[in-house]
Amino acid sequence: MKPLDAATLLRIQARANHLANRRLWAAIAELPDAEFAAPRVGFFPSIALTLNHILAVDEYYVGALHGDSALDAKYDAFVAARGIADLAPRQTASDLRLIEWCERLDARGCERVIEMDRGDHVQRDQAGHVLAHLFMHQTHHRGQVHAMLAGTVGKPPQLDEFLMPSDAELRVADLAALGWDEAAIYGRPGPVESFS
Repeated sequence: MKPLDAATLLRIQARANHLANRRLWAAIAELPDAEFAAPRVGFFPSIALTLNHILAVDEYYVGALHGDSALDAKYDAFVAARGIADLAPRQTASDLRLIEWCERLDARGCERVIEMDRGDHVQRDQAGHVLAHLFMHQTHHRGQVHAMLAGTVGKPPQLDEFLMPSDAELRVADLAALGWDEAAIYGRPGPVESFS
C-alpha cells in the first residue's frame, strides 16, 4: 500500500475530481438544453453559471500551479461555455492538466511556493495549500450543481466514491473508461486496523 502522505492524497484527489466531474456531466447531458441555463437556487443561480465558475477558477489555479503568466487577465477574459457539450471538453483539459501536475508532486513539491497574479498584487502560498483550496472549491460548487440537478427531470449521480480504496468496486467502469489502473492510483489495499 502507498504511504498516505500529503502528495499521495492530493494526487488521488485530483483524479477523484475528474471522476466526479465526468459523472456530473453525464447526468447533465441527459437534460433538455433549457435545463442547463434555467434559473435555480444557488450561489451562481443556474447549472450553467455554476459549472462555468468552476471552470474559470480551475483554469486560474491550474495555470498558477503551472506558472502561466497573466492569470488575472486570462480570468477576466474567460468566455463561458454555452452548453455541456462545450463545457465538458474544456473542463476535461483543465482536469487532466491538474492531474498531470499532481502526478509529479512529492513532499518538497507540496511546499513549493505558488504565485497567483491578483492584478493589484501577487498572492503566494504553498502548493499543498493551493491544491487543498482548489479541491474544496470544486467540491463546494459541484455539490451545489448536484443539488440543482435534484430540481430537474434528471437524477443526481453518486459523486463521493473515489477517495477510499475499499470503494474500488464502485468506480470500476469509470477507471476502465479512462484507462486508469486502480492499484497504480491507490496501491494495493492492506488490512485496516481498528482504533477502538
